[in-house]
Amino acid sequence: MDQGSGKYCCFARNCYIAFMQEIEWKISDDLVPYEEALALMEARVAAIREGTARELVWLLEHPPLYTAGTSADTADLKDPERFPVYNAGRGGQYTYHGPGQRIAYVMLDLKKRGADIRAYVQDLEDWVIDVLAQYQIKGEKRCERVGVWVDRGFREDKIAAIGVRVRRWVSFHGISINVDPDLSHYEGIVPCGIAEHGVTSLVDLGLPVSMAEVDTELKAAFERVFLKDGDLGKLVPEAA
Repeated sequence: MDQGSGKYCCFARNCYIAFMQEIEWKISDDLVPYEEALALMEARVAAIREGTARELVWLLEHPPLYTAGTSADTADLKDPERFPVYNAGRGGQYTYHGPGQRIAYVMLDLKKRGADIRAYVQDLEDWVIDVLAQYQIKGEKRCERVGVWVDRGFREDKIAAIGVRVRRWVSFHGISINVDPDLSHYEGIVPCGIAEHGVTSLVDLGLPVSMAEVDTELKAAFERVFLKDGDLGKLVPEAA
């Protein structure tokens, strides 16, 4: 470990390839019920902790629903009858999930990545920003607002939400990127408790990209951010 920077030193590319291969990628083509996703994440996190399963990045979509994070204010649920509402157990407030939104649930062992939750959240933001850059969209962070934002000149809109939970240093939940959801569905909540800004999507910004194209960029950007440049990407291989 580099005591000056507090980050792991960089290793040869074959190490990055090995760690990429250790992470399983799962893509669900059908809409996944929220309860089913929670159950799978809970089981997978337990298995990762026990060393009986690989880390997992799961790409999926949900049917229309709202989720409440641990900081959710019930006053921000403006239309509780519009869609089912679930307590997610993740950090954050209310958000919307539905068709046209790419969700990435990320189950990683953070203990072997420096055990730094703040760095992990920052890397999730960088991951989204990297993906957006492939479409010439400038995604931006805001210190007081977790997520990724697009400055449209006349207003700032959120294009990606981030909410995580960590159990014994294994992460779950993750990110959601608006590809082409029905943005009117956000009207039933105050998204992430922020009333003064809006929401947008890739299609809303004039980019009619497919979910498959976004998935390709997500995987490539994940390797760049988490396995090369990110604060958690500089892994030390465990001894055989």
